[in-house]
Amino acid sequence: MKTILVTGGAGFIGSNYLNLVVPQNPSITYINFDCLTYAGNLENLTSIENAPNYKFVKGNICSVDEIKSVFSTYQITDVVHFAAESHVDRSILGPRAFIETNINGTFNLLEVAKEFWQKESSFSEHRFHHISTDEVYGTLGETGLFTEETPYTPNSPYSASKAASDHLVRAYHETFGMNVITTNCSNNYGPYQFPEKLIPLMFQNAATGKALPVYGDGKNVRDWLHVKDHAEAIDLVFKKGKSGETYNIGGHNEKQNIEIVHLICKFVDTHVKPKTSAFDLITFVEDRLGHDKRYAIDASKIQRDLGWVPKYTFETGIEETLHWYLTHSEWISRVLSGDYQEYYTMNYGKRA
Repeated sequence: MKTILVTGGAGFIGSNYLNLVVPQNPSITYINFDCLTYAGNLENLTSIENAPNYKFVKGNICSVDEIKSVFSTYQITDVVHFAAESHVDRSILGPRAFIETNINGTFNLLEVAKEFWQKESSFSEHRFHHISTDEVYGTLGETGLFTEETPYTPNSPYSASKAASDHLVRAYHETFGMNVITTNCSNNYGPYQFPEKLIPLMFQNAATGKALPVYGDGKNVRDWLHVKDHAEAIDLVFKKGKSGETYNIGGHNEKQNIEIVHLICKFVDTHVKPKTSAFDLITFVEDRLGHDKRYAIDASKIQRDLGWVPKYTFETGIEETLHWYLTHSEWISRVLSGDYQEYYTMNYGKRA
């Protein structure tokens, strides 16, 4: 019987993962361990919060004592590690939180997991799955793809902190024989994404008549992966991936940022019907510091070894996503106002 500690399960990708796996795997218990920073939203998980194989525990990966407590209380057998500071702009303004959470927090988890699991003869059966990003690889030119062998050249404090955590995870496999696995994904999109990210931010601004700030010339390219495809890939890699391996997960959807903004403007003009076209709100602003030009993932390894391919095309995925934001205006308003943070107080007690 597995009891999996899912760190950061109230965040965007973590909550989509839990919404997928909790109903699908009733024999596995999932402990959602999240400190509920601004990006943690328990309202994302209302469909599973009463499931018998799910439990939320408020905790911080920066606290060794809190990690030890949850391991001891629930006899954790495996870890799926999402918890991270993840917004590049925030890492430029304040890198310290990224170092403390992404590097030190990952180290704390690895150390506690090793301490608990080494006591058992089944040490090698306990898996530590680390969720990372394609940004650790740096930037690409006009051609080429990131593979699992691409050298790390991170260019922002965020990507540098994730690169460091990737190396720590690998080191615990090579040095201590821990059963670890790492997945590096491309840009995610889909429901429940905090509205500081490109797609929900541009949608909300366009729908409410606010400026649409586009960095530089808007021609930076990202490979877009639907979060539900990502969640299925994570579940597959956790169950069937080879220990010590890295798997890149991409959506095969390269788009310039300005293309995404244009798609959102067209959608808003069609479905929201503002008095002024959303296209008129596009405002080019000074480029972000260290802004990588292009990301693109070669996901052939996970397809070849595990048979995973994305189900969503970008056309179907972006349409579904924008309709989700259109029909969940209350969710957006609660996030923007901060009212979503009251959910913990109402259902679990005082929010720290």
